[in-house]
Amino acid sequence: MLTVWGRINSINVQKVLWTLAELDVPCRRIDAGMKFGVNDTAAYKAMNPNGLVPAIDDDGYVLWESNAIVRYLAARHGSGTLYPVDLPARFSAERWMDWQATTFNNAISPLFVGLIRTAPEKRDPAALEEARRKCEACLAILDAHLADRPFMNGQSFTMADIPVGATANRWYLLPVERTPRPNAERWLATLASRPAFAAHLNTPLS
Repeated sequence: MLTVWGRINSINVQKVLWTLAELDVPCRRIDAGMKFGVNDTAAYKAMNPNGLVPAIDDDGYVLWESNAIVRYLAARHGSGTLYPVDLPARFSAERWMDWQATTFNNAISPLFVGLIRTAPEKRDPAALEEARRKCEACLAILDAHLADRPFMNGQSFTMADIPVGATANRWYLLPVERTPRPNAERWLATLASRPAFAAHLNTPLS
């Protein structure tokens, strides 16, 4: 059985668990990271030298980096559904997954850490506002993209919706002022209605 190392409140672990649930692939999960430790051991770092979660072991094949894991699982178990077989469609999905990792995630991480994992008296209001504005710019891009399509890649739910959806969900859970984004909000509500999303994304921020 496939093994996943990671804690359930990690957004990167949530991406992987959501993907597995969409594909109906059973797994064994081992708590790792933060209070659970494990990821700082020599055995874990032999699998993932970064010492981060998640990592997976799929019948002896070890992989880390959450978006790479999502791609791998989608290709192995969801070719033609989560993993588009048409080359332009596949790389359209790929680019949005990269955008999530390099742009959207970089914008939201300081805001999440500042508001959720930093004591109020130690917060930097100016840095938080700058991060909020960067997130708003990402949401504006997302909202425009979703104006004429129900999902990130068009008419069908694909692997692209998972990392972008996980980060968008985090944005809407943060205690910040937000500009209304009807297209992004409609899309996120559609994702939230999926049982796999409900099983793994409805976790309080911590």
